[in-house]
Amino acid sequence: MLLNGAFGRQMRLRRLYRHGDSRLLVVPLDHPVTEGPVTGGRRVDALVGELAGNGVDAVVLHKGSLRYVDHRWFARMALIVHLSASTVHAPDPDAKYLVGSVEEALRLGADAVSVHVNLGSRQEMRQIGDLALVSEACDRWNLPLLAMMYPRGPEMATPNTPELVSHAVALAADLGVDIVKTLYAGSVDEMADVTRDSPVPVLTAGGPLRCATDTESYVADVLRGGAAGVAMGRNVFQADDPGAMARRLSALIHGELEETTLGEFGDHLQLTAG
Repeated sequence: MLLNGAFGRQMRLRRLYRHGDSRLLVVPLDHPVTEGPVTGGRRVDALVGELAGNGVDAVVLHKGSLRYVDHRWFARMALIVHLSASTVHAPDPDAKYLVGSVEEALRLGADAVSVHVNLGSRQEMRQIGDLALVSEACDRWNLPLLAMMYPRGPEMATPNTPELVSHAVALAADLGVDIVKTLYAGSVDEMADVTRDSPVPVLTAGGPLRCATDTESYVADVLRGGAAGVAMGRNVFQADDPGAMARRLSALIHGELEETTLGEFGDHLQLTAG
């Protein structure tokens, strides 16, 4: 987390890091724009409320969703408004484009905004340009910026190599973001190589749908690799009990699990404590 900068930005970052440590559990809920309904019939308002009561630090939503979400949930959780979009039906689904602005997100009460960039995509130039424009607006309005940076394009046969993931993180940091979400680099040691060189906190994406035990094991490895936490969507909101999954991951990320309940994850937390 940044230790200097304008008061407004620092105030919003403190709201985002509400647990008082340097770690984050973010749950993106922006998937319906890309893929269509994915929450299995759960209403977004009820889902957001369940997450707010179970230790999630922030959710990511598109602007229209806020019309159907109770603002009171955000007394216990930060709001990140996502500014990028595309659908799986587009000729180039990797060609993200802006559908909102920093000023609009501020009017909606956002604590931060997020932008998606696919490094190596055919439309990389426009996406990097959009990130730069949003970064400048965030500086002007003192709003934190999360960049979702994915090595993803026609030449990316193995997108999660440490070299590609590190490049995605460096690109975002050099364009002025506060937090980067990216791919897990494949192993604890390889992820450590990525996070060691990053001047900003790194979150990893949740990846494919897993069982609960595998999800917790994955998050423990992410933390061992030096990441600040995860921005995990479907492994939380598509879990049998999203609130219980969020509560378990929050405790794991923020070091609140009792040693007697950690089992195989105890060593992970001891390695990442402090």
